Amino acid sequence: MIHRRATALIAERLDQFPAVALLGPRQVGKTTLARNLTAARGGLYLDLESAADRAKLEDPRAFLAPNADRLVVLDEIHRVPELFGELRGIIDEGRRAGKRTGRFLLLGSASLDLLWQASETLAGRMAICDLAPLDALEVDAADLETLWVRGGFPDSFLAPDGRAGAAWRESFLRTYLERDVPMFGSRIPAETLRRLWTMLAHEQGGLLNASQFARALATDSKAVARYVDLLADLLLVRRLPPHQANVRKRLVKSPRVYVRDSGLVHALLGLEDRDALLGHPVAGASWEGFVIENILRVVGHRAQASFYRTAAGAEMDLVLEWSGGEVWAIEIKRSLAPSLGRGFHSAREDLRPARTFVVYGGADRYVKAEGVEVLGLRELCERILAAAH
Repeated sequence: MIHRRATALIAERLDQFPAVALLGPRQVGKTTLARNLTAARGGLYLDLESAADRAKLEDPRAFLAPNADRLVVLDEIHRVPELFGELRGIIDEGRRAGKRTGRFLLLGSASLDLLWQASETLAGRMAICDLAPLDALEVDAADLETLWVRGGFPDSFLAPDGRAGAAWRESFLRTYLERDVPMFGSRIPAETLRRLWTMLAHEQGGLLNASQFARALATDSKAVARYVDLLADLLLVRRLPPHQANVRKRLVKSPRVYVRDSGLVHALLGLEDRDALLGHPVAGASWEGFVIENILRVVGHRAQASFYRTAAGAEMDLVLEWSGGEVWAIEIKRSLAPSLGRGFHSAREDLRPARTFVVYGGADRYVKAEGVEVLGLRELCERILAAAH
């Protein structure tokens, strides 16, 4: 059993709010975490993909009334969206009776429908928590490279060998394309979305060029933008916005796009193991996306994330603007002996960050130049987590 860092936060939010929504892609461990919380709190778990459990809620008030003092977990809540309206009434009645916290834990596989419904009916009554795949602080330091190669979905990371992990990831991709995408989105041909997803993997960390993708897919740029929106809503793709700095330079305006889980990047490109990955041109971009995703999971909502790039070539992979106004600049290198070019130094001059880090593939920490610290991914994540507390 791998302890998930989100567990303590979810328990804390349940002690503050009547309802908590736990969002994350499928197979990321939401159900396991929820079942553990249910057992610890003597709660009731309902899987709304089960016809039997859905039948129990045909009259929600009648079924839930005897369980008013228990935590009720509703898994795959998007399958019964009409429940949101009922939950609002049940929560308000409970508040008047003194039952103000810890009533419901709602699990959803996407931000799309759940957040829309929640904003309409449960505003002020529900906290929202995210559960991403495993990150660098949830696995042993010795397993960091395995995490990069296989990705953070537990069944892939914990597979008995690399081939079994690759088979799981391929099955995961097919399930999403054939079952989940049609459920959440409009009618999009699975083959078209698979091709777009693979293109995004090839261009990992590249600027979003909808027109270029549209030509390759024989469709229009609006359709491509809609498909990317869907993958982002399903928490499978991240759009990293460009930094908006007050400098007299022409800045890149398009977002960078990353497939969020490195294991899925490798599955889309047919890379089953470490050797295949290190021999592929995507290795550097894959490492960059892996590092960015891990950092942003630890940062959460405490800072705004962007990248910096000018037309003249000044570039910084990740810029964090903390709520107090402090700016951190982060450059990412896979090499064990990272070198820093003119574009990096020009970006530092433009951004004037309070802290500058180079995250590389090693574990030692040292000063590269004045104000520039080189360190491993895990140590930077630990620093961010410690600063948050």
